[in-house]
Amino acid sequence: MYVLPNQVENTVAYHRLDLQACAMNCQELAHKIETMQPGAETKDVARLCLLLANATNNVDVLRDERKLTATWREMGLRLQAATDQHAAMTEELESLAKADPRKFTPEQIWVLIRAIKVQSQILQLYVGDPLVEA
Repeated sequence: MYVLPNQVENTVAYHRLDLQACAMNCQELAHKIETMQPGAETKDVARLCLLLANATNNVDVLRDERKLTATWREMGLRLQAATDQHAAMTEELESLAKADPRKFTPEQIWVLIRAIKVQSQILQLYVGDPLVEA
């Protein structure tokens, strides 16, 4: 079957419109991030794409600059809080690693449990799955 050139152009234009109607993709989100943060390293843009996509149930809302900025700030605060908790836990775990595990006190066991929870919170930011509450 022979396809006329203008039919090809119409088909391409149709698919472009069809893609615009689709959900926001990673490339579009990455472009927005690069616009807001010129000079960002590729790995940082990729990390932000993942964090922002996981921060909302509907990625399309991130097309709105205000919503994107608000989500970005919220994720920044959550990530900073998790990072601070992780740093504090790391110090406690380093001192705990010097102790004999057979002689752990209940307080030391709680340090381990809190460390697991902090790791779960950080993992949740990147994976996007809700935490399983016990």
